[in-house]
Amino acid sequence: MKMTQTDGGDIKRRLRLSVLIAVLGVVYGDIGTSPLYALQTCLGYFSNKAMTRMDVLGLVSLIFWSLIITVTLKYVTFVMRADNNGEGGILALMTLAQRAAKNSRARTALSMIGIIGAGLFFGDGMITPAISVLSAISGLEVVSPGMTPVVEPLAIAVIVLFFLVQKRGTGDIGAAFGPIMFIWFLTIGGLGLVQILHDPAVLKAASPAYSVFFILRHGFTAFVVLGAVVLAVTGAEALYADMSHFGRKPIRASWTYFVLPCLLLNYFGQGALVIADPASAVNPFFILAPHALQIPLVLLSTAATIIASQAVVSGAFSIARQCVQLGLFPRMEICHTSATEEGQIYVPQINLMLAFGVIMLVLIFQTSNALAWAYGIAVTGTFICTNILAVVVFRRLFHWSRGTSIAVFGFFGLVDLSFFAANTLKFLDGGWVPLAIGLSLTFIMNTWRRGRNLIIARWTQDSLPLASFLARLPQSRTIRVPGTAVFMTGNLDFVPNALLHNLKHNKVLHEQVFFVSVRTLDVPQVKPENRAAAEEVAPGIYKVTLSYGFMESPNVPRGLERLSAQGIEISPMQMSYFLGRETVVPASVPKLNFIRRGLFLFMTRNAVSATEFFQIPSDRVVELGVRIAI
Repeated sequence: MKMTQTDGGDIKRRLRLSVLIAVLGVVYGDIGTSPLYALQTCLGYFSNKAMTRMDVLGLVSLIFWSLIITVTLKYVTFVMRADNNGEGGILALMTLAQRAAKNSRARTALSMIGIIGAGLFFGDGMITPAISVLSAISGLEVVSPGMTPVVEPLAIAVIVLFFLVQKRGTGDIGAAFGPIMFIWFLTIGGLGLVQILHDPAVLKAASPAYSVFFILRHGFTAFVVLGAVVLAVTGAEALYADMSHFGRKPIRASWTYFVLPCLLLNYFGQGALVIADPASAVNPFFILAPHALQIPLVLLSTAATIIASQAVVSGAFSIARQCVQLGLFPRMEICHTSATEEGQIYVPQINLMLAFGVIMLVLIFQTSNALAWAYGIAVTGTFICTNILAVVVFRRLFHWSRGTSIAVFGFFGLVDLSFFAANTLKFLDGGWVPLAIGLSLTFIMNTWRRGRNLIIARWTQDSLPLASFLARLPQSRTIRVPGTAVFMTGNLDFVPNALLHNLKHNKVLHEQVFFVSVRTLDVPQVKPENRAAAEEVAPGIYKVTLSYGFMESPNVPRGLERLSAQGIEISPMQMSYFLGRETVVPASVPKLNFIRRGLFLFMTRNAVSATEFFQIPSDRVVELGVRIAI
């Protein structure tokens, strides 16, 4: 059957529509559920009797312009241009900025900014499920005030179930995410539109004059309220972080033509409701709905918040893998939950850490309003880190003029700093949570990187240069035995300790020897044809480099199979892998203080073995112990 041009156009339209719907489920879950609590938290600063129409219009205006400036202009228009081979997110932006840096000191500083941003992202990964699920289930209080005692236990039950099913991956339920969020946005937009029709004058809040008037009238109180206004833009970082899944065009199109209008309709509708009935400020989102629809809205809200949580948790898994590949975390178990999608992974250690953190946050704060301040600092802190890195990238890589760079990102920076400063006022009321999480993870990452650098330096100092070994090999009369030996090493210029130990104890060397080094490049993925590079340095002895992107999980056996394309005979069943199992002990003059040394030793003991991390068959591995003093 011959396909007509019309049929081809229909297929393309259906594909575009399916992508746009999928974007809703993966990218916009977080920011899409912000109407549950953003305006409600802002209204909490005013009593029902003292609140005026101008106050409500001012708050709605601030939310409107926050969405336009931070999301539409900063992220959708500018930051999304800075992709690392299609990959977005704070660590991808960090690698771009480091590539543009002029010296090592600047690269170190940019690395620290990226690490802090990643730490705050993990804080966001804990707070999002807690505040979102609590906000959704608190709708039961609107239906029946007597149900307040069950909100917290029910939220914990939903969260526990949510983390228990993570190991199954998102493949089975991912197809439902987009349609559910499509229904969600239509619902919240429709509820807002109905209320706007009762008071169309609320649309005047789109004028920046109402924001200015609100700030001038309330002064310091308005500054404090900014800490709650920022809740409307939580999830903006996801637009950039998830760019690799769909590309920038579908994300931009879905935001501009669907998500943003639905969000604005809901916020303006909530404003119109509060103007008509100030008592509804207690929970304007759920009161927007008729009483008969409130239970279905609670169920839909719970589904939407689970999807929002899934997007953040999946992002945390991806960031964790990037941290491992970039040498910021110890090796972790990384499980692929899809046979076709490389990005669908599950990291058990991170899942357990997030589950524990989320449950503790729910038990400590108990309500979404109490968690709002903790949320704000995590989000605005990440905004600031992204803004600093973006300045470097646009100035150095995109060759923007200094004036343009300062004008554009200086303006965004002032907005970000205003939001961040407003949230710091509630440091003792919960703002310390994301900072504590972020600083703790920054300390952990820096400790691991410092410890590994010390081990590499000590290993290099004590190791035998490969050139010297190869020069002595013909005179050593070492017996060559059949088979292939693979020695994993971090530096191809030195002889792996595992080989020296094998020669010392077994007195033999295999006929074919591969010295294999796994290298992580500053790109998301490496093309298969560029995976393996080999150099024969002596008869039957090769130096092999396997290259992977920071979004990939290394598979050494599969990588070595690529050598056959270079004319090197490969027999996987004849390969033996020799690995050195490091035992780290304190040096006579320790290079790490007591706390950092203890933390590093703990991480070393609990790191996933090289056998598992590099996906090497365990029945072909020979491990030889190595003691290293640092």
